[in-house]
Amino acid sequence: MKPQLVLASASPRRSELLQQIGICHVIQAVDIDETPWSHESPLAYVERVATEKSVVCRALRNDELPVLAADTSVVCDGRIMGKPEDKQHAVAMLMQLSGRSHQVYSAVSLRGDNHWQAVSVSEVTFRPLSLAEIAAYWETGEPRDKAGSYAIQGVASIFIESITGSFSGVMGLPLFETAQLLAKQGIKVIA
Repeated sequence: MKPQLVLASASPRRSELLQQIGICHVIQAVDIDETPWSHESPLAYVERVATEKSVVCRALRNDELPVLAADTSVVCDGRIMGKPEDKQHAVAMLMQLSGRSHQVYSAVSLRGDNHWQAVSVSEVTFRPLSLAEIAAYWETGEPRDKAGSYAIQGVASIFIESITGSFSGVMGLPLFETAQLLAKQGIKVIA
């Protein structure tokens, strides 16, 4: 099958989600500075980073395929949590999420005939976690490269008391919003 777009991400989760809705794609990972700007809101941050990824990817390509990029951030108390630097950082993040709700912002940028963007904001509530559970979770290897130190589709699903919003958005690519953008570009998804 001929690729319909370029995914500007090395994330296997984003690629799997596109496959789930029948989108044939090629992968072109991009490397940009993802440091939040001073006083940048979480919404502005994910929109900016997703847009920058699509711009950089488009510049790297010598074809006309549309480029899809995304950025996802876990936000607690209005602050972007990022990915853990080490075990101690992961434990601190998960303790902060323990027994409370936080938001997950996921922006999508599609650069084709035009530039379109959408954002999904979901609310995730964790049950209270013990230090022993968090330490055991770290040993699974799952939280090492994940925003907020967890993967909702993995072992961490046992920590999730509730979610309001987009499960796929929390994973890293909100499929409802992505399908709407793809339709604007004339790319059909499996219904």
